[in-house]
Amino acid sequence: MAKSTSYFLISCLFFVLFNGCMGEGRFREFQQGNECQIDRLTALKPTNWIQAEAGLTEVWDSNEQEFRCAGVSVIRRTIEPHGLLLPSFTSAPELIYIEQGNGITGMMIPGCPETYESGSQQFQVVEDERIREQGSRKIGMRGGRFQDQHQKIRHFREGDILAMPAGVSHWAYNNGDQPLVAVILIDTANHANQLDKNFPKRFYLAGKPQQERSGEHQFSRESRRGERNTGNIFSGFETRLLAESFGVSEEIAQKLQAEQDDRGNIVRVQEGLHVIKPPSRSWEEREQGSASREGRHHGRPWETEQGGSRDSRYLPNGVEETICSARLAVNIDDPFEADVYTPEAGRLTTVNSFNLPILRHLRLSAAKGVLYGNAMMAPHYNLNAHNIMYCVRGRGRIQIVNDEGQSVFDEELSRGQLVVVPQNFAIVKQAFEDGFEWVSFKTSENAMFQSLAGRTSAIRSLPVDVVSNIYQISREEAFGLKFNRLETTLFRSSGPRESQRRISIA
Repeated sequence: MAKSTSYFLISCLFFVLFNGCMGEGRFREFQQGNECQIDRLTALKPTNWIQAEAGLTEVWDSNEQEFRCAGVSVIRRTIEPHGLLLPSFTSAPELIYIEQGNGITGMMIPGCPETYESGSQQFQVVEDERIREQGSRKIGMRGGRFQDQHQKIRHFREGDILAMPAGVSHWAYNNGDQPLVAVILIDTANHANQLDKNFPKRFYLAGKPQQERSGEHQFSRESRRGERNTGNIFSGFETRLLAESFGVSEEIAQKLQAEQDDRGNIVRVQEGLHVIKPPSRSWEEREQGSASREGRHHGRPWETEQGGSRDSRYLPNGVEETICSARLAVNIDDPFEADVYTPEAGRLTTVNSFNLPILRHLRLSAAKGVLYGNAMMAPHYNLNAHNIMYCVRGRGRIQIVNDEGQSVFDEELSRGQLVVVPQNFAIVKQAFEDGFEWVSFKTSENAMFQSLAGRTSAIRSLPVDVVSNIYQISREEAFGLKFNRLETTLFRSSGPRESQRRISIA
């Protein structure tokens, strides 16, 4: 009875955290400015820079009309090697693309047990006078050694898409040898966000970081650390009450409030971060040979597919096998996972609620596109979502057309820039000679697009006579318009006007 009751309570908590309210996941209001009446789009770059001790946060201006139309905000974080992003949470869900590097992250999900523990491998700690006075009665102290316990640690790498629910604290650490770059979309229009609809508030559990405000004012890399800094969520409490809450001295409580901490939101870990974590998959592959693509762990019965433990002592109520160990990441850079592939043109990979189920609750999805030199993606439009397209590598020429048939964007999109494509606006992409790679964040858990040219296009589905009459062309020309392109979505470069070939009617 106790087990079923506990499982029910945490299941309810999971529903509230990951699904917002009982109503729909994304909340749209009719705004007085009618924000989606757009006659001009632009390639956007960050307008605000926040330098920390071990990294940089870049913020796009969420007051731009296209961001207000899509109901999103975007930031980009660069974390240097051995940099630790302080734990924080926001009032809206986040979708994160790892553009470069690798690292580890942890989420503090309410109600989930600390399933990672040191076991027989205990960590030696240096005891100060206060700990010596208290003796080994402290929880976790055994014979002068500290036995740690914490929630699940997750590895991530370049090309991963990570889902972060609203209100759930998380941290990240760069354990690689190159800067870690992450592009983060924040869904401000999500129903879970009941605070600022233009830019969500971020709450930190440590440090004294600057708030990630957007706008025209820019802070340079040389900005003095500590300028315009705010406090963390402990800073406003009375020190005495905080010390009593944690059962620590007021001196320790003052450390939590971080009054003298000017390191910013990304701090440097001098001797590396020591946490309890299973080996990464890449380590296992080196040690045991190539791993199976289904994610098996080479006969290690004590590891689940997500890297957690199957030992019975880690299974209170079995909850962490359902909610607390939910898969939160998938890699979309792997060519073998492509949903659309043309050897001469490129590939397209999607992640939605079918291959990352948590997105069903966040109401978001993503796609990664790769076009080879001069290749193009068929003209298309998104049926049920806005598309925030960020250039990862190369350059591409982008054309976007609105509901009045007017071109609202006809520019080059290069690395580090993004463009917002509102729902139903038609778009065509063509790579330059050096190729074009992009990631798209979409405001629906199962975003769909309709091609306007190619084998699965809207034109292809029409009868020849309908095509002939609506465009005032002959039946032979209508037949060619329907069937000249045999590819579905990605088209190779036509070269010497290959597209002019005609298919005769049999």
